[in-house]
Order: sequence, then structure tokens, then C-alpha cells
Amino acid sequence: MAEQNFVDYVKIMFRSGKGGAGSVHFYRGPTTAKGGPDGGDGGRGGHIILQANPQEWTLLSLRFTKHIFAGDGEGGKGGLKTGSDGRDIIVKVPLGTVARDAETGEVLLEITEKDDEKILLPGGRGGKGNNFFKTATHQTPRYAQPGEPNIEKWIILELKVLADVGLVGFPNAGKSTLLSAVSAAKPKIADYAFTTLTPNLGIVKVREGQTFIMADIPGIIEGAHEGRGLGHRFLRHIERNSVLLFMVPADTDRSIKDEYQILLDELEAYNPDLLDKPRLLAISKSDLIDDSLEKMLRETLPDGIPAIFISAAANKNIQQLKDLLWKHLTAGYL
Repeated sequence: MAEQNFVDYVKIMFRSGKGGAGSVHFYRGPTTAKGGPDGGDGGRGGHIILQANPQEWTLLSLRFTKHIFAGDGEGGKGGLKTGSDGRDIIVKVPLGTVARDAETGEVLLEITEKDDEKILLPGGRGGKGNNFFKTATHQTPRYAQPGEPNIEKWIILELKVLADVGLVGFPNAGKSTLLSAVSAAKPKIADYAFTTLTPNLGIVKVREGQTFIMADIPGIIEGAHEGRGLGHRFLRHIERNSVLLFMVPADTDRSIKDEYQILLDELEAYNPDLLDKPRLLAISKSDLIDDSLEKMLRETLPDGIPAIFISAAANKNIQQLKDLLWKHLTAGYL
């Protein structure tokens, strides 16, 4: 996915339609000079609807959209004619889209399933015509309801990538190399930090009939929870992942345990709920160390997390890693 084509945040003014007013009208005919009330109801204002589009991976189509307005309901008419409803506006968004009130930060809705279609802003109800208010003791009401007003809000749409496995690590930890080795995804790979600036998704085949989606997400840095580096833009994408695969290179300047703890601290500071997700640790680039050094490093690994030494370049333990991830993804289902 080209970096300029990946858009995961837009801010748009949405406005639903106002309801049409009810009609005040009395029947008149060739033989009826003063008939009863026959004012019709007003039409409903148009809804703003978000609809899932599983074929989209980005909010690019909305990048330059600043205003989206639904149609107003039509007023009622005599002869008990109800006004037409206002035109609904359907906005197609990728799975993982969250709609948030730009002023309060409140989450209004989320689109996470392929069949999701949810009303973001409802249109105003149409007003009742004067025929509705007719009673046995009040047969000529000369009033009707106005339509309900519309709703206008600045709303933030942000995308949180939906994937089974999310890769968590510092820049240049080998995440993109791993994704390219286990799937058909072709992320940009180079030997410098922040090669990956946008999430990349790949379908990983484990065994016959067993597949899962892996996300290579921009690398984290210390202070990311405060917005440093790619900050929140990175961190929100891992909220949707089922399993987190932490990646620490074997040639790290820090100890593997220390680097893992820093990554863990950043996630906890951003959202403590992320620590409830299943976690695995992959020590990447292990083709750069010999067996004796690997044995020594094993004794210093963090406690409480399954760990495996891998090398995407040398295909070391890649199948074992896929099997391990599959086991965690299907825990409780097999």
C-alpha cells in the first residue's frame, strides 16, 4: 500500500436532514365547502449512515471531503399526503473504522463486521399533520407539528487496522521482513528506522486450510504514548489485534528483556487493556548469532511470555512461529 494512499484519520462536518412540517389543511370539494382536517404528515429527514466496505483498507476516498449533508424531509400536503423522506447519505468505510465526536471525544459507533450498516446521525422525524390531532371533541384542529431539527456535528473517522496478529517492535526490528517472508505482502524494507510509515497487511498460511491476517505496523519509540514519533497513530492500530507478537532483534544494543519491557510500558501507558491480549516474543535476526550466544540469551529472556528465536532471512523457525501464533489465535476454539 503506497504511503500517500493510506489515510487513517479524517475530520468531516456531517449534517442529517430535518424533518418536514406537518400540514394544516381542510378538505374542500365541489359539494363540501368546509370539510374536515386532511393535512398530511411531514417526511423524515435523511439519515447519515456508515456502511462497511470490506474491499477498502483506507479512508482515502474521504481525504478531501469536508462536508456531508443528508436531504431534508418534505412537508405534508392536503389530502392526507405524507411528504417524501429526505435523501439518506450512505458513507462506505473500511472495517475497523471508529466514528468519534470531534468536540467531546465520545465514540459514536464502530464498523467492525462486513455487514455493518449503522446510522451515524438520524434524520429528524416529520411533524404530524392536523388530521392527526382530530378528536371527537375537537374536530377542526388548526395546528400541526413542525418537523424535528437536523443534527450537525464535526465527526472524526479514524481507522484501527483489523488483523489477527499485530507486530510490535522498535523501528528496524525486522517486522516488515517477517511479513514479506510469511505472506505475499510486499512492504518497503531497508536497513534504517521508520521504513514502514503505514500499516501493511498480509495473509499468512499456516497449514492446509489454516490462515490468519498479520499486520506490520509502524515501529514504536519511547514516548509513543505521549504522541512522540508516530505516537498514537501507531498505537491505535494494535487495539484491534487478537494476538500481539513482540519483536526484538538479537543484535539489540539493550538487553532483550529491557527492550521488551519498554515496549510493554508504552502499550500500558496508552491503553492498559492492551496487556490483556495474548502476547508472544520473537527474537529476530537470530542468524546473526551462534548457538552458544543464543543459549546464553535464552537465560535472560523475560518471564511469563512464550519466546522463539527466528530469522526471516534464513527461514529459521518460521514455520514453528506460525504454528505457535495459530495455537494462540485458536486457544479456546479447538
